[in-house]
Amino acid sequence: MKIRSTALAALAALTLTLPAHAQTEIQWWHAMSGQLGEWVNGLAAGFNASQKDYKVVPVFKGTYPETLTAGVAAFRAGNAPHIIQVFEVGTANMMASKGAIVPVTEVMKIGGVKFDPSVYVPAVSGYYTAPNGQLLSLPFNSSTTVFHYNKDAFKAAGLDPSAPPKTWPEVALAAAKLKASGHKCPFTTSWQSWTQLESFSAWHNVEFATKRNGFNGLDTRLAITTPLHVRHIENLANMAQQGLFVYKGRNNSADATFVSGECAMTTGSSALYGAVKRNAKFQGGIGALPFYPDVAGAPQNTVIGGASLWAMSGKKADETKGVALFFKYLSDPQVQAKSHQDTGYLPITTEAFGITEKAGFYKANPGTDVSVTQMIRKTTDKSRGVRLGNFLQIRTIIDEEFEQIWSGKKSAKQGLEDAKRRGDAELEKFQKANKS
Repeated sequence: MKIRSTALAALAALTLTLPAHAQTEIQWWHAMSGQLGEWVNGLAAGFNASQKDYKVVPVFKGTYPETLTAGVAAFRAGNAPHIIQVFEVGTANMMASKGAIVPVTEVMKIGGVKFDPSVYVPAVSGYYTAPNGQLLSLPFNSSTTVFHYNKDAFKAAGLDPSAPPKTWPEVALAAAKLKASGHKCPFTTSWQSWTQLESFSAWHNVEFATKRNGFNGLDTRLAITTPLHVRHIENLANMAQQGLFVYKGRNNSADATFVSGECAMTTGSSALYGAVKRNAKFQGGIGALPFYPDVAGAPQNTVIGGASLWAMSGKKADETKGVALFFKYLSDPQVQAKSHQDTGYLPITTEAFGITEKAGFYKANPGTDVSVTQMIRKTTDKSRGVRLGNFLQIRTIIDEEFEQIWSGKKSAKQGLEDAKRRGDAELEKFQKANKS
């Protein structure tokens, strides 16, 4: 009896030392830093706490371009993550990477997860949908361009803090008053190609590139040398010479100068809202992207920004199931509504928008609905979005040419013509490399 008791005790002790049910890890590479990094970590923690079989491990890989580069290198080396966050600029390149990704529709099928693409906001999901109707990546942190302004600075300059400029001529007038009141940086902009050419074009219902902005074929070419485009960039160049527009660098470099109060107005991502709400010492305001009132059909709708989540290929079925369950969790209306309210990113499902509206969030936080209303307008062939190959290189070219224009080294016309010539060369290179 004593031997049996000893054996049972030993068995019990062994049982206690055995590891619990092993969780399957899902590697998620992303490009979110600061408070947005905290948001991403919170989403992973929420999913991990909701079930016991999988553990999503978020890994920050640097900026959007750095994350994309790291993902491509990892895939080629045979050790790609399960999920990679890719900004919208990389969409065409990801679509052309045959064998590297598993479409979301297929991921959900493998995972046995019920999936209805119609729940997503059409203007968002349509961007990541293949010509055959298959959703390729999961809409995640989708944003659009809006106008941010400092209400306190407006008051000090004698401007109405409840009435942001609606047109570009009004922006120039507001900038002049802000400068006169002592502001050294009345207006700036982030993501200058996205705000001043891509969204600008859609907002005015004109093409940024031919072939429906690249949706209808790889033989697309830039269309940024029209009189309207030249006029707008020339106006910004004149503002730069007068000290009304101050260039603060590429990508989202200008965001920090707005949040700090250095610059009083900026055009940038709707997701800047979260940083302003959390860190600004002033009352921020949000207005719609400015337009030219004499352009027929303006304003139309702005285009999508931000990023989506791509499932990488070569994973075990059980791992793909974990990806599917995580995607399902991220698409939950309550999760989406909270993300939208905390960050300023768009709600990717119509139900999440309804939840936010019914909760009175938009009334309590004026301007936070601007990004949504800009995106839910009916799109046209010219305003659906921009999907170009080698888009990252094209944006870099536009940055370089804009810097020449802002500094007065090139005219707006010459700079845009040079950007088109160099950008078209990148499009031709992509077309040749991806001929079927």
